[in-house]
Amino acid sequence: MKQRTLKPEELRFHCDPAQFEFETTENVAPLEGIIGQERAVRAMEFGLTIKRHGYNIFMTGQTGTGKNSYVQTLVSEIAAGEEVPPDWCYVYNFADPGHPKALCLPNGRGSVFVREMEELVEALKQEIPKAFDADDYERQKAELFRRFQEKRSQLLEQVAQMAEEQGFILKRASTGFVTVPLVDGREITNEEYEQLPEDVKENLERKSSELQLSALKIIRQVQAAEKEMKERIKELENRIGLFAVGYLIDELMERYADNPDVIAYLEAVSKDVLENLDDFRTEQTEEVPFPWLRRKEDPGFKYRVNLVVDNKDTRGAPVIVENNPTYYNLIGRVEYENKLGMVTTDYTMIKSGSLLKANGGYLILQARDVLTNPGAWDGLKRVLKTREVVLENLGEQSGLLAMSTLRPQPIPINVKVILVGSPELYQLLYDLDEDVRKLFKIKADFDTEMNASRERMTQMASFIASHAEKEGVRHFDRSGVARLVEYSARLADHQLKLTTRFNEIVEIIYEADAWAALEGCKLISGSHVQKAIAEKIYRSDKYEEKMLEQLAEGTQLLDLDGVKVGQVNGLSVLNSGDYVFGRPSRITAVTYLGREGIINIEREIKMSGRIHDKGVLTLSGYLAAKFAQKFPLSLSASITFEQLYSGVDGDSASSAELYAILSSLSDLPLRQDIAVTGSVNQFGEIQPIGGVTCKVEGFFKACKLHGLTGRQGVMIPVQNIKHLNLNDEVVEAVKAGRFHIYPVAMVEEGIEILTGVSAGEADAEGNYPPDTVFGCVAAKLAAYNKLLQQAKGDDEEQGE
Repeated sequence: MKQRTLKPEELRFHCDPAQFEFETTENVAPLEGIIGQERAVRAMEFGLTIKRHGYNIFMTGQTGTGKNSYVQTLVSEIAAGEEVPPDWCYVYNFADPGHPKALCLPNGRGSVFVREMEELVEALKQEIPKAFDADDYERQKAELFRRFQEKRSQLLEQVAQMAEEQGFILKRASTGFVTVPLVDGREITNEEYEQLPEDVKENLERKSSELQLSALKIIRQVQAAEKEMKERIKELENRIGLFAVGYLIDELMERYADNPDVIAYLEAVSKDVLENLDDFRTEQTEEVPFPWLRRKEDPGFKYRVNLVVDNKDTRGAPVIVENNPTYYNLIGRVEYENKLGMVTTDYTMIKSGSLLKANGGYLILQARDVLTNPGAWDGLKRVLKTREVVLENLGEQSGLLAMSTLRPQPIPINVKVILVGSPELYQLLYDLDEDVRKLFKIKADFDTEMNASRERMTQMASFIASHAEKEGVRHFDRSGVARLVEYSARLADHQLKLTTRFNEIVEIIYEADAWAALEGCKLISGSHVQKAIAEKIYRSDKYEEKMLEQLAEGTQLLDLDGVKVGQVNGLSVLNSGDYVFGRPSRITAVTYLGREGIINIEREIKMSGRIHDKGVLTLSGYLAAKFAQKFPLSLSASITFEQLYSGVDGDSASSAELYAILSSLSDLPLRQDIAVTGSVNQFGEIQPIGGVTCKVEGFFKACKLHGLTGRQGVMIPVQNIKHLNLNDEVVEAVKAGRFHIYPVAMVEEGIEILTGVSAGEADAEGNYPPDTVFGCVAAKLAAYNKLLQQAKGDDEEQGE
């Protein structure tokens, strides 16, 4: 019977160099934008355009699809045309020092304000002492003091005269005045006082009390005069201080007249300076043995400005790429320093994070890095939800650190966050974190493949030209471009697609450039690209080579010629990390009388994955639908991958397992020179599988190792034809008739190829011709059922 085999031109994607209108990529314009990502590009452009709350962007896609380079380029272009956001700074809060105030200034004015305040402080340090060193101040102060002294002297003289009239003299004591009696103009001693008659002493004590009351009133007048003098001196100092510094602060207030917050701050500065003029008038020049004995720090310290966001040199909206998104790098922090064993901080030690630096612009983050840094993900979400940055340390936020610290005023924020991550990570977050769907409403999904159109191939040439221009690699000729395009199709596992994993394409560009350099060529041709691909494979195919050695030595048993009952060659794919290759394996099946059904040995010993288990269980459904319409399916079958010492998963071997069971039931041998891949459903349809190119090439290498006979080949699902991108050696072998690829759509086609016997069709009564595969299977199953019925009857007779 005639079976279809694939022609050489069906085995791979071929790119004809003649279709290109250029000779080399020197004649091609460099690429602008990104190739083959229309969906993601539209999503990105829309997401960057809409400025609503929650419309942040989550970029998904496999590694190497160009997400990171594209987002930085696109965002930078858009940001360049937008307004530069304002500067932000923290200043001292004179009313509540524990809560520093945040000031917003036009872009570029922040650093100017810092300099102006520094100049103001320096001016205060010079002008205030100078004003108080003037003769006029000393004269006015001396006059006030003289007046006080005169009034004080008059009042004290009045007290003394009153005492003398009453026969006493007043003496100063620590508690006020002491009255001493006079007799004949002379002070008497305590002994003399005690010798006086009682009535005289009583009279003296009465007069003394009256005198002290009168003296107390006068003393209060003295104190009031002293207080008045001090107030007038303070008024004098304020007047002089205001004269010295008022014009300096007034100048600043005129410059920031349109900023009420700055005006309020400058008014507070003016008031505080006048209240603390002595700090500027005195300097501690003497050396002290211990730092804590110093009176005060710099009097201008609390007038410093802490500029936390400076957009002076920013052109357009800021674009921040945070490569290490820890909590503090994102949110910011309040730093501390150790002074003589004491932890201290102040508002000048507030540091901004990436969110504040990106305020008014864009922040690009790697989702995985954010999630793996403690507190970073929750901190990011909190900022996006509240639309303000609250600077607090991580320990305080979690309640683990209880200590007095600063509480800076929150800064309102307007930033678009772009998270870059894998599709799996996005789906996980979307399912488990309800905030994701609220805060990241735009999903930009980068594809791993694109259509292999002529336009895309020309864009690939532009991509090469861009790297030649930016990275200094050699240009490609047409053959080099064509070979690179073919390699792109192989990476995509499709004859009508090209890969968008450009990182792998760039690797070949660089390596082909190196091989061209070693050969002294000015252009990179197809041979250099092929050399780069071959060498890349050689560096990684050690495990495949070891496997082939085992086949050659006979350590791994594999028949590549002849026929066997219940035995077929299956194909699987092994992944060593940076290299994927196909591995042929012997699959065997044994059938016998019983009711256990199909026993998967790998499943019994827990070496089988769930998908493989599903594939094996599907076989029971197929056999029942095909052969159990008249009597129960009385069958026990054992199937296994021989010499398999690691796990197996996937259903791509289910058709091979079915062929082995059918062979065992029909006693018809299967060809060992044909390997089988493809899954099967309960209706006998062969379904497509993955890794078909690697599987075919893996079996070809095994056959080549023992010598090609011209009869060997691989049976694949018909749907996988378009996924073939075989290497030149396999294509040439097929072209020469030394190897064959059989596409099949149904189990019937496959069993006929393997046995050379017709599968058979059921007649109207559901019977199969006896000389067909299915006829032999049906006969065996009918015999099994008859034997089981007889055994059941014998058991019932013995029971009676």
